Amino acid sequence: MKTILIKAATLVNEGKTYVADVFIKDGFIDEISPNISKTADQVINAEGLHLFPGMIDDQVHFREPGLTHKADIFTESMAAVAGGITSFMEMPNTVPNTLTQELLADKYAIASEMSLANYSFFMGASNDNIEEVLKTDPANVCGIKVFMGSSTGNMLVDNQQVLENIFSQAPMLVATHCEDELTIRNNMAAYKEKYGENITIDMHPLIRSAEACYISSSLAVSLAKKYNTRLHILHISTAKEVGLFDAITPLKDKRITAEACVHHLWFDDHDYAEKGNLIKWNPAVKTAADKEAILKGVLDNHIDVIATDHAPHTIEEKAQPYLQAPSGGPLVQHALPALLEMYHQGKISLERIVEKTAHNVATCFQIDRRGFIREGYWADLVLIALNDPVKVTKANILYKCGWSPFEGQTFKADITHTFISGNLAYQKGKFMTNETGKRLAFNH
Repeated sequence: MKTILIKAATLVNEGKTYVADVFIKDGFIDEISPNISKTADQVINAEGLHLFPGMIDDQVHFREPGLTHKADIFTESMAAVAGGITSFMEMPNTVPNTLTQELLADKYAIASEMSLANYSFFMGASNDNIEEVLKTDPANVCGIKVFMGSSTGNMLVDNQQVLENIFSQAPMLVATHCEDELTIRNNMAAYKEKYGENITIDMHPLIRSAEACYISSSLAVSLAKKYNTRLHILHISTAKEVGLFDAITPLKDKRITAEACVHHLWFDDHDYAEKGNLIKWNPAVKTAADKEAILKGVLDNHIDVIATDHAPHTIEEKAQPYLQAPSGGPLVQHALPALLEMYHQGKISLERIVEKTAHNVATCFQIDRRGFIREGYWADLVLIALNDPVKVTKANILYKCGWSPFEGQTFKADITHTFISGNLAYQKGKFMTNETGKRLAFNH
């Protein structure tokens, strides 16, 4: 592998911002110094650009296998890389659901040939596959995913004894989607009785309510405390849930962690009027007060990481009436630009963005030698032009589904270069697809 010298970049890393050179050799960061004079195969002048450790997205749905009309590992990993995401962890609600070790291995095989970014895949839990779940190797799989709320196929885990078994026996991190199914069904029945089939998108956060989220999240937390499970609750969407988590330091000692997603930090229920089903997610985008409380939770360390929950559907699927339109949307290309926009708005610092999108994800999941700009670590790096505006248009959207909830938005910052395990994979709109990303390893 060739050597790369990045000159005069403004590094944002481990709470500090400073100018330095970075020398990359054999996929790793070989040296960080104010002035490196080594000869390199490629020299990149990064003067005026900010260098971040690449974002590690701990929650994506890339739809392969089985749903590749919406997305696939190749297209979505390219979009991720263009958005400054260097590693992803993908969810098991593909078709078939990833409920056996064989099906899990199949996804890794696809990614080894097709993924431009580094990758890991969650093992899925159902009401009847505990034996398969317990075979999962913590050294090379990111975690076990439990849908404590509805999902595709056979993935809703609503049996209390099964939950007890998973939480008491899991050999690794358990990641949960928390929405109480009974509450949602009762809410839906009440709305159908009142409105029939004419339920509209603005009712979505009332049907998939804050109460439904809190009931489920608090159950997960109580189970984790009972069994000392390593629990990670995904996509917190309510102010009330933030209070379930402690701001424990250091993070490595925290047994119960939480994730916020970009869409819950950006949109609120006022946006349904303009965006409609394009911002229909589970859990639902809720009130402005919820949005503000989630950001506060991120800033005061009750919430530990920021991710995307990238979950594309075709525009035709989204154009259906509310009851038929699926939940989820594409985000990996625009998540980091949206967070940088929040920096420009004075809502979050660059150091905090790096902490929540890279450092803390690596720490939460105990990822081997990633998530930091350190000598001896994999060179997963992103160069950013902080004041180089880009408007999101149909022409520059890379998702296979061809649309974005951010279409029409101008972001002040642009991702200029993305390095994946020492390989310059993306530069100013062009991809180098000669090398695939690496499988993530974990220090459990």
